[in-house]
Order: sequence, then C-alpha cells, then structure tokens
Amino acid sequence: MIFLGLLIAAGAVVAGAGVVAGNAGAVRLTLFGEAVPGVTEQWQVFMAGVVVAILFMTGVLVATLGLRRAMDIRRELRELRDEHEESMQTLEMEKRQLQRELAKARGHAPAAHN
Repeated sequence: MIFLGLLIAAGAVVAGAGVVAGNAGAVRLTLFGEAVPGVTEQWQVFMAGVVVAILFMTGVLVATLGLRRAMDIRRELRELRDEHEESMQTLEMEKRQLQRELAKARGHAPAAHN
C-alpha cells in the first residue's frame, strides 16, 4: 500500500510539472470574485493548488484521527460499563449468599442468655 501511495503521488507530481511546463503566460487567479494579489504566473497558481491540497489532506487526516479517537473512547467506555455491570452482578450474588449464610447461622445458633 505504501508503494502504491508513493507511486500515485509521484505520478501526480509529474503530471503537475507537465501542466506547468506546458503552459506559459500570464494568468489571473480569483477567489470569491476578487483577484488574488501576487499570483500572476501559472506555476504560482499550481503552487496555490498544492497548498490547498495539503490543507485539505491535513483536514481529512485530523478529522480521521479525531473520529478514530472518539470510536476508541466509546469502545473503552462500553467495555468499562460491561465490566462494571459484571462486577455489580457478582457483588449482588455474593451479598445474597452471605445473607443466606447469616440467616442460616442465626437460625441454628443458640440464643444468648443475659
């Protein structure tokens, strides 16, 4: 998978370089209807696209990591809740057993005389 990812990334770089090398001349980049100052060459437009792509990928990565962490926390909480319920059931069973043993011991014990 890593090799495939690197191969795709290298192909994208080669294709981008081909676009930049094959197109010369002045350009005008607009954003929300306003001209972006300082961007007058095609390679600058390409670099702006690279920056936007990097920001997009960073956002996707952060969102993915956040989602994975939230899922891990939910799973851990569910496991802790199940473990707690099992402990409570065990304690309840032990309590009932001890109550039966106490009642049995009190029923068979001789009465104390004062």
